[in-house]
Amino acid sequence: MSSISALDSLLSSTNPSSAIDLSSILQAAFGASTPGIDVTSAVNAAIEAAEAPEQQWETQESTLQSQISALNQIQTDATNLDNDAQALNSVTGPLSAMTVNSSDSNVVTASAASGSTPGNHVVVVNSLATTASWTSGTFASSSTDLPAGSFTITPGSGSPVTITTDGSETLSDVANEINSDDLGVTASVITDASGSRLAIVADTTGSAANFTISGSSGYGFTQAETGLNASLTVDGIDISSASNTVSGVIPGVTLSLLSADPGVDVSLGVTPDTSQVVSAVQQFVTDYNTLIGDLNTQYTDTGSGEGPLASDSTVRSLQTDVLSALDYTYTPTSGTTTVPNLTSLGISMNDDGTLSLDTGTLQSALENNFSDVQNFFQGTSLNGFANSLDQQLTTFISPDNGAFSVDLSNMNSEISDLQTDITNFQTNYIEPLQTQLQQDYSQAEIALQELPSEMQQINEELGNNNNSSNS
Repeated sequence: MSSISALDSLLSSTNPSSAIDLSSILQAAFGASTPGIDVTSAVNAAIEAAEAPEQQWETQESTLQSQISALNQIQTDATNLDNDAQALNSVTGPLSAMTVNSSDSNVVTASAASGSTPGNHVVVVNSLATTASWTSGTFASSSTDLPAGSFTITPGSGSPVTITTDGSETLSDVANEINSDDLGVTASVITDASGSRLAIVADTTGSAANFTISGSSGYGFTQAETGLNASLTVDGIDISSASNTVSGVIPGVTLSLLSADPGVDVSLGVTPDTSQVVSAVQQFVTDYNTLIGDLNTQYTDTGSGEGPLASDSTVRSLQTDVLSALDYTYTPTSGTTTVPNLTSLGISMNDDGTLSLDTGTLQSALENNFSDVQNFFQGTSLNGFANSLDQQLTTFISPDNGAFSVDLSNMNSEISDLQTDITNFQTNYIEPLQTQLQQDYSQAEIALQELPSEMQQINEELGNNNNSSNS
């Protein structure tokens, strides 16, 4: 409708014999004394109304993002718990960890590999392995020229090597030459208040690494230490070792010889490392409680409703499975066990499904019935409680076909579809509509801007007509 047409409608209801008040007409037609349209505001308002479907899609997308975030957190919780279960089921895990106690840790200590056979052993350290070494006479400094001459180093194995000086070499030069000859020794310059000396030390301990220096007149070499093997007995058997770290004598056990104490027995006890088991069980309880806590949150009304996954059947199934997993009972194929369930390990369930651990009960079970504890978690062939829990969790967290992977894939697919819908809606509808509205409102604005002059012209014409009639 043109501005004139719009005014015609207003004027048709106006007494033609009365003077037309332009401001009154504008106020009646447009609610303001000054005609005009805020084009930007008008277009924005229309677009906002048109975007109602898109806002619904964005709300759906936001809900899905919240669900994905919550599901990722629960998947992380479940993965941590599954890692705990796998560790408790591992042949190299905490239940296989061993420790060695020494009756005299000043003489000998030891470590044991996972799965080593428990037992007691007696060690006597008669002498330690030593490292062969030679030192030269004293010179003024490391940069002092050595006398012309030569000396020969004969390693424990290999061919002798002769070092020759012509009177221009220093101790540092000779040390560098020795170190470059790969003789199984290391040369260095030692300096103190009395001057500098060349020290040559075997790279390893034992008699096989012993070496000699000959023909050293003018250098003053003397042997500081002879390389010898360690001498010890283990459970009454004589042992000679080139190193003070002795492996292989007791299967899985490595001895560290620290000092000699001939004729004195040192007792070594190889036992399960219960401290590692306690830590592993504590971690299991902690991670279980974290998972249950996050699952419970989904079904708790915090005032703004339940969690984003309250209606997710996968999450509900996980909660049911992990709670029922605690009902596991171990039954030995023969005989009896003191550890048939988690309760016998001091693990109890609280009202909210979380667990509490009595470390005293757990420690007692480990000290008095370690094999029963191990059988509960690992069974006779890694098929105990830990494996059972691992299998249940794997159905959810498997990256290939786990329930979480399927859920997350579906949610991400929905988000992708929504984003496509939003993009298409913007491109195919909103953007063209915005362009059209901009044009229409702009044209209307131009018409309104012309309206006052048109109204003035009409008013003048009507006024002239009235004057003619009156005359």
